[in-house]
Amino acid sequence: MDPATLIGFVVSIIALVVFMILEGADPTSLIFLPAIVLVVVATFGAAMASQTMDDLKKMPTWFKMAVLPAKVPPATEQIQTLVSLAEKARKEGLLALEAQVKDIDDPFLKRGLQMSIDGTDPEDLRSILEGEISAKKTEDKVAAKFMNNMGGYAPTIGILGCIVGLMNVMGSLSNPEALGPMVSAAFIATLWGVMAANFWFLPMGAKILRVSALQAAQMELLVEGIAEIQAGTSPRTVRAKLSSLVPPSEQQREAA
Repeated sequence: MDPATLIGFVVSIIALVVFMILEGADPTSLIFLPAIVLVVVATFGAAMASQTMDDLKKMPTWFKMAVLPAKVPPATEQIQTLVSLAEKARKEGLLALEAQVKDIDDPFLKRGLQMSIDGTDPEDLRSILEGEISAKKTEDKVAAKFMNNMGGYAPTIGILGCIVGLMNVMGSLSNPEALGPMVSAAFIATLWGVMAANFWFLPMGAKILRVSALQAAQMELLVEGIAEIQAGTSPRTVRAKLSSLVPPSEQQREAA
């Protein structure tokens, strides 16, 4: 799991537990299986109902994107790769990059360079690569919306659990001693709904959008680098142009 995501989850839970202790409540009361099952399973089912079957096949990838570390290599590393390729292309021509392209791990960069070597028109090349970036952003938005949908459904489903619990309470009015625990159990479902939405599902949706933005920014950097290599720009100018696209904070971090 991404350390930042894990820390955020843990801090949220600790804050709730500390609050309950300060209020004199028992934190172990959160461990109420019926409420957990209802909120988690029903929320997941409701969100699934809003998607297509093709979308549902991508869910494992969506959850990985939401909780695992972002697969975004340092921008300076990508810039150095592009500058090295620009040096070779400047000295020996684009065809000389054919052998090096096979050793590149990044599929987006590999495709772009291969099309460049194959003589694709610069405008067409840029259009194709930017189209891929746009398609990725669109797909990532679907993943984020799925998480946000769960964040929207969870509190309402928690309220449904509370209503069912209160119905049970109304049926047990003849037993006053049992009413307190039963009312408490009813409201725990609402707590789980609000907690799941705001501690997990909505942050996971925001995390997907953030990772998507980072990956798209790096892909845009690669597009610019490929275009400069194809144009035969000097390596020094390539480095300067690409470095200008990197946020100052990231440049300072890499230089440290």
